[in-house]
Amino acid sequence: MDNKPVVLVTRRLPAAVEQKLGERFTTLLNPDDRLYSTAELLELAAQADAILPCHTEKFPADTIAQLPARVKAIANFSVGVDHVDLDAAKQKGIIVTNTPDVLSDATAEIAILLMLGAARRASEGERLVRNRQWKDWSPDFMVGRQTTGKRLGILGMGRVGQVVAQRARGFDMTIHYHNRKPLDPVQAGDAVYHDSVEALLANIDVLSIHCPAMESTRGLMNRERLALMHADSILVNTSRGGVIDDDALVAALNSGAIGAAGLDVFNGEPDGIHPGYRKLDNVFLLPHIGSATYETRIAMGYRAIANLVAIFDGDEPGDRVA
Repeated sequence: MDNKPVVLVTRRLPAAVEQKLGERFTTLLNPDDRLYSTAELLELAAQADAILPCHTEKFPADTIAQLPARVKAIANFSVGVDHVDLDAAKQKGIIVTNTPDVLSDATAEIAILLMLGAARRASEGERLVRNRQWKDWSPDFMVGRQTTGKRLGILGMGRVGQVVAQRARGFDMTIHYHNRKPLDPVQAGDAVYHDSVEALLANIDVLSIHCPAMESTRGLMNRERLALMHADSILVNTSRGGVIDDDALVAALNSGAIGAAGLDVFNGEPDGIHPGYRKLDNVFLLPHIGSATYETRIAMGYRAIANLVAIFDGDEPGDRVA
C-alpha cells in the first residue's frame, strides 16, 4: 500500500520536476495546465496533504479557512507570496514556503531586456519589420535612448536587484538604490544609497523595481512619485504589478512626463491589464516571463520539492515564509 503523502500540483510543471516529485510523493497533477477555479481547487485539496501552487492560484483567508485539516503545507512555485494570506495560513497551522535565490539571474536578464527594449523602441521596430512598414532609413528614424553611462536606480536591492546592478555595470551605468536600510559595503559595492524613494527618483535615468508586493508597496509608483522622474527616464518592473498605479503610469507615458517603460508584470494579468498600455508605443511589454528559462524552472521545482521533503520528514524547510 502506498503511504506516500499526497501533493496537489496546480499547474503543469517541467517533466523532470514532476518525475522527481513523484519519486517521493503521490501526485495529483494538472496535465492540461488548466487554471482551477476556487471550487475546483478546494475539491482537489480534499485529497491532498500539501499543495504545490504557482502565483496564479489565490489563497485569500476565506479559501485557506476552507482547506481540509489534512493540508499541512503550501509549497509555492514562486518567490512572491502575495497570492497567499500568510496570517491566515499561520492561524490554520499551514506551513508556507517559496523558492528564492534560483530566479535571480533569469529575472535580472529580463529586467535588462526590458530596459534595452524600452530605451531602443524595440516593440515599435519589431512591428515595423514584421508588418512590412519599414520603408526607409534616415538619421531621424527610430531614435531611442542610450543606457550606457546612465544612472540606474534600483528600488529593492535584494537578490534580483543586486544581480541587475552587477549586469548594468557592464553598460558603465552608475548604480543608485533604495532599501529600508543600506546594504553592507561588500554587497553594495559602488552603489549609492538613498534613504527614500523620492530621493532615489530625483537622481536616476532608469528605474528598475524589485521590491516585494505588500500593502506598504501597493501603488508605490503613483502620480506624485512618477512626477519626480525626468522626461527621458525609463521605468522597468519585474516585481509585481501592484507596485504600479496604472492610471498614473499610463498618464505619465502619454504626456511625455517619462520617456518609456518596460513591463513584465501587471495588475489584473492577463485579462485585466490596463488597456492604456496596449495603445502606447513607448512601452515594451512581456507576458510575466521573468523566470521563464528551462534552467530556472527546473531549479524552482527542485527547491519546492526540497521544502516539501523537509516538512514531511519533520524538519524545518529552508524557505519557510509562514
